[in-house]
Amino acid sequence: MLAYAAHRRPRRHLSPTMLSLIIGGHAVAIAFLVTAKMEVNPFVPKTPITIEPIPLPKDPPPPEPRPKTDPRTPAQQQPSVITPTPPLYPPLPDNPVVDSGPATTDIIPDIRPIIDAPLGPKVEPLPIKEPVKVAARLATPADLLRPPYPDSKLRTEEEAVLKLRLGIDERGRVVSVEPVGAADPEFLQAARKHLIRTWRYKPATEDGRPVATSITITLRFEMRDV
Repeated sequence: MLAYAAHRRPRRHLSPTMLSLIIGGHAVAIAFLVTAKMEVNPFVPKTPITIEPIPLPKDPPPPEPRPKTDPRTPAQQQPSVITPTPPLYPPLPDNPVVDSGPATTDIIPDIRPIIDAPLGPKVEPLPIKEPVKVAARLATPADLLRPPYPDSKLRTEEEAVLKLRLGIDERGRVVSVEPVGAADPEFLQAARKHLIRTWRYKPATEDGRPVATSITITLRFEMRDV
């Protein structure tokens, strides 16, 4: 015991200043806790729930019954208003007075003169105006009319008379030479070549306008003209 007591540390004594500080700090802490407002959620008492019943919607009223109609008859229609039309002639009195004059015999007029009478002056149809046509006219000098005599026909002294149809265009040129009836080929060839190359016409006209045409000529090959 003595040994233990000998080794215990001696207690420290607080100074008055330290003790005053400790006591003051505790006092300040207690005062802060007392004056401090504690934020506590206020207690809200529970409000009782009121249940109000909601009335259900009423059923719609039943439709009014429609009047039964006979399906075999048409549906009734609104009557239409008809405005009476005034008469064209004034109405006759209830007791008309008829003037009974002397009896006469009905005379049927004779309408034959009316039927036989002419309807009016006879209208003649307008004459159809025919176009003024002028035939083609030869414009070739006389010394150029005769075609050359075929050499083979000169040796045999044969002659020929050809009837030819000439086609003449709007310029007056001979564009075709066709035989009318039988024709010797050599005489025909000599005539066709010469007429197309040499002969000229003043073209035919129709109302003053030049047109193509055709004419028929007779051409003679004779030895006395050679």
